[in-house]
Amino acid sequence: MTMSPDIDAAFDFIRQQTDLTPATGIILGTGLGGLVNDLDIEQAIDYETIPGFPVSTVETHSGRLLFGRLGGQTVAAMQGRFHYYEGYSMQQLAFPLRVMKKLGVERLFISNACGAMNPQYRKGDVMIIEDHINLIGDNPLIGPNDETLGPRFPDMCEPYSRRLIEIAEAVALEQRIKLQKGVYVAVAGPNLETRAEYRFLRIIGADVVGMSTVPEVIAARHLNMEVFGISIVTDECFPEALQPVNIQDIIATAMAAEPQMTTILKGVVAAVGS
Repeated sequence: MTMSPDIDAAFDFIRQQTDLTPATGIILGTGLGGLVNDLDIEQAIDYETIPGFPVSTVETHSGRLLFGRLGGQTVAAMQGRFHYYEGYSMQQLAFPLRVMKKLGVERLFISNACGAMNPQYRKGDVMIIEDHINLIGDNPLIGPNDETLGPRFPDMCEPYSRRLIEIAEAVALEQRIKLQKGVYVAVAGPNLETRAEYRFLRIIGADVVGMSTVPEVIAARHLNMEVFGISIVTDECFPEALQPVNIQDIIATAMAAEPQMTTILKGVVAAVGS
């Protein structure tokens, strides 16, 4: 049984636009928007024209599927991502990943903005995600399983590739970029957390909190994609010193850290090959 016939329809439509077969997929979330300037783009397809694709409604998120080359490798890049808090279903969040897999993508690179509970982290830090906690309250694999996509009970002992993490650490060391490494917890949003919630999230083992990434990673691992995740700490969420968040300040912090994330990602993509 096929979970969504639209996967085939989206694949056929995209194949009419480009014959590139990308082994690498990139979700250009917060912190990686500028990577577009480094992409040698051969084809750009608006989300709204692709059968079955959702359309991003969030400020700072464009809505195009890009095909081109980065670091000598053929890539597909989502310029703009989708969030559960926008009202999309988990199946809609997973859909682009399933289309990417059919196009040939074997590796996923994904980024986000997050708030830090770990007292050793500071605003502007870059953090490699080594594990996650899903507190969104939903999962893209709930429902009938399509065995052509992946197994009913996919293993999650290594959701984020240790191999890609080691490559990223080597790139950061060579480029003298400071890296944190920790656990990302995903919540539904869109409100930010209370002081009590920040305390709770820290107690259960999270270093940072955000409202994205985990659904896509679960879908990608179900598809047996190798995953690399990276975050920008855009605000400090220390309960006893909590201040109201300024969204424009968050965006400015993300933009300031963007060159570091772009450097790391380009280095990893070039190192892993096609």
